[in-house]
Amino acid sequence: MFIEPVMAGRKSGWIEVICGSMFSGKTEELIRRLKRARIANLGVEIFKPGIDIRYDEANIVSHDTNKILSTPVDSSQQILLLGQGVDVVGIDEAQFFDAGLPEVCEQLALKGIRVIVAGLDMDFQCKPFGPIPDLLAKADYITKLHAICVKCGNIANYSYRKTADKGKVVLGEKDVYEPRCRSCYNLAD
Repeated sequence: MFIEPVMAGRKSGWIEVICGSMFSGKTEELIRRLKRARIANLGVEIFKPGIDIRYDEANIVSHDTNKILSTPVDSSQQILLLGQGVDVVGIDEAQFFDAGLPEVCEQLALKGIRVIVAGLDMDFQCKPFGPIPDLLAKADYITKLHAICVKCGNIANYSYRKTADKGKVVLGEKDVYEPRCRSCYNLAD
């Protein structure tokens, strides 16, 4: 596939990825960056997967209940169509999107758009999650956040699932997941 190079004088875009375990502050950081972009009078469009209705159908909501209005979409191609003519595109819960998301982010960045993506880098089995590994490879900037282990207080990098459900995607909060460090995750009770 041919990608048009950025010409001299054209605005250059980039891709930022915010990743980490559950309860590490990914959505909080995404909201902070998007609000700052709006303060700078930049055009901002925000997306989340349509399946994520844990807190709200349209808003992106952090575990600390900070929120920002978004557009729920069912595929990454919708982001490409709806994310035109803005300066910044924000995407939350990126791990739930299809494999086309990294290419969509690349295309937006080539159009001069700053793309900020937040998502889990690993699932509850410590396996790379969805399109996040490919996004990390394409990212210009990566922020890896950590939670605090609920068992010992060390930094937590793992999302421990407290239920027996083995499905890849199980939406939940503290009733279903808790952050754990490497040792406590592997010594799971």
